[in-house]
Amino acid sequence: MATNQDTDLQAQSGISAEGTKTQEMLLNLGPQHPSTHGVLRLIMTLEGETITSCTPVIGYLHRGLEKILENRPYMGGIRYMDNADYLSPMLNETAYVGAVEQLMGIEPPRRAQYIRLLTNEMQRIASHLVGIGTYGLDLGATTPILWAFRDREGILSLFEALGGSRFNVNYMRVGGVLHDFPKGWLDECSAFLDRLEENMKEMDALLSGNEIFMSRTQGVGYIDPQQALAYGLTGPMLRASGVNWDLRVNRPYMAYREVPVNPYVRQEGDCYARYYVRLQEINESIRLCRVAIDKMPGGAISTRTPIALRPPRGETYFGVESSKGELGVYLISDGGEYPWRAKLRGPSFVNLQIVPELMRGHKMSDAIAILGSTDIVLGEVDR
Repeated sequence: MATNQDTDLQAQSGISAEGTKTQEMLLNLGPQHPSTHGVLRLIMTLEGETITSCTPVIGYLHRGLEKILENRPYMGGIRYMDNADYLSPMLNETAYVGAVEQLMGIEPPRRAQYIRLLTNEMQRIASHLVGIGTYGLDLGATTPILWAFRDREGILSLFEALGGSRFNVNYMRVGGVLHDFPKGWLDECSAFLDRLEENMKEMDALLSGNEIFMSRTQGVGYIDPQQALAYGLTGPMLRASGVNWDLRVNRPYMAYREVPVNPYVRQEGDCYARYYVRLQEINESIRLCRVAIDKMPGGAISTRTPIALRPPRGETYFGVESSKGELGVYLISDGGEYPWRAKLRGPSFVNLQIVPELMRGHKMSDAIAILGSTDIVLGEVDR
């Protein structure tokens, strides 16, 4: 019969009571793994298939974006913002020009504000489509990503007609926007929104009640409300844990001061809740786009600004509700043509912090489901 001392010696040597020898395994997930949603590396310690620790390693996509902004004129920095969260360039640009306008005390015309609202909500839809489509692919389903990219293509085509570029649009300007709508653009946009609404019903029916999808996501990666707040989570990550916080409602900016937003909140706090919040936000964004089209005011699309912008000395922070959460731009001006200091609050970077906590104790098969539910973009994490 084994004594207590023998049992202690076996545990220290990694030998189980049945005589099976176990050993912790160190696993590198990424940085080229297709399910890391970019060049992210996760160093995982496994006991069998159970994750005991997880350390994210970032910086593979670092391009010094904030320092680039400090070495470009204020107007020249707009196009670089497209490269942060490269799935939400319009939202990035809005945050940047909003910070510069706040520094200079400029209020864009109402038409420009409504154009920004319309394009921002379309960009939110495009980002969530990629998030949902790739999440389905992470869990073994091919059809969702084909449907999602089909619908996203319609948005990119509208952006190309509006600003001349499909992906990095470079459309926002300090004081307004670059161009007004081309002839027939709003009609095309309305027709697209009608098609998209029907397509989202199909996507909902395909994924939301799917038994395999539900078993892989429900009860997995739980975040309670206090934990979400403690980690500084924002966006769908926060609202899926029962915290009703949305900058468009709680700190409204631009045309959101006139257009009410209905944030979607779930209480479960798991991977499924985070997926479903994004799905419902697409429907809310469709509604907001239609409101913007119906209420689109006439008038100028921008205010007159000097060619060389020289904001007065001071500092400012401007935050918008991006597709991933609170995207903030912090600028310090010394009165010159270049920002003296620029700093971005990337929601993907902040939301990534909780991943090690979520992974611990789960099986390896849950790791991709948990990571995919965060919907991070590494361009915004590394900057």
